[in-house]
Amino acid sequence: MTTKIFEVRFHGRGGQGAWTASLLLAQAGLNEEKNIQSFPAFGPERAGAPITAFTRISDEQIQIHSSVYEPDVVVVLDPTLLGPAVADGIQNDTKLIVNTDKTVDEVLGILGLEGIETWTVDATNLAIDLLGRPITNTAMLGSVVKATKVVKLNSIVEVVKARFDGKIGELNAELVTKAYEGVKQG
Repeated sequence: MTTKIFEVRFHGRGGQGAWTASLLLAQAGLNEEKNIQSFPAFGPERAGAPITAFTRISDEQIQIHSSVYEPDVVVVLDPTLLGPAVADGIQNDTKLIVNTDKTVDEVLGILGLEGIETWTVDATNLAIDLLGRPITNTAMLGSVVKATKVVKLNSIVEVVKARFDGKIGELNAELVTKAYEGVKQG
């Protein structure tokens, strides 16, 4: 990674763990002795309401204290959120990582975008198979690591195991790895 600040924007719904994913990615960066920020953007929303969370990771000190407006990566935990808020600020070199069973062309068509590096993974079904619930945040972290290499896979696995105790931690760590192996670049 260069000295550039690497910025990630997560889109999810309340209760899906978008902010937790942002925190875990930041913690993995911190464990690799990088500078980090992680914060959400939401008010008194209820479960199911759209939320956004942000992560910054850098080898240098981070002096910015604002939302992420031109992200290096946009991560979509819930494909029903594909729309203008997701497309906002995406640049030609932004990577898009989406939990979906749709093709890359379908995803880009919904967003009205062309030529954006897009990665897809059916994180919902992976989560249901392993956890018995459609909570996709840890699966999406595995996908982020594969697509970006911003942190190491074992760093994400370690923070997931530390965050979730016992069997749940083991299952979520397995989910990270399965998504890492299963995410596809379109």
